[in-house]
Amino acid sequence: MTDSTTPTVTVTPDGPIILKDFSGTVALSDGSNAEVKPMMAFCRCGRSATKPFCDGSHKKTGWSEAD
Repeated sequence: MTDSTTPTVTVTPDGPIILKDFSGTVALSDGSNAEVKPMMAFCRCGRSATKPFCDGSHKKTGWSEAD
């Protein structure tokens, strides 16, 4: 990285995994790569229509980590 920003990974309570300030690409399960954006949210509930990315389905369905 060319600046002093440190990449972070945050597991949100009852929500997605948030990646911030990463660079490069992310390997997807279908073998393709996705370009990394300044902030990305990855689904943990398994209900997203845009897997592996979060689309807010956890809120609509009341998903909880305890499920």
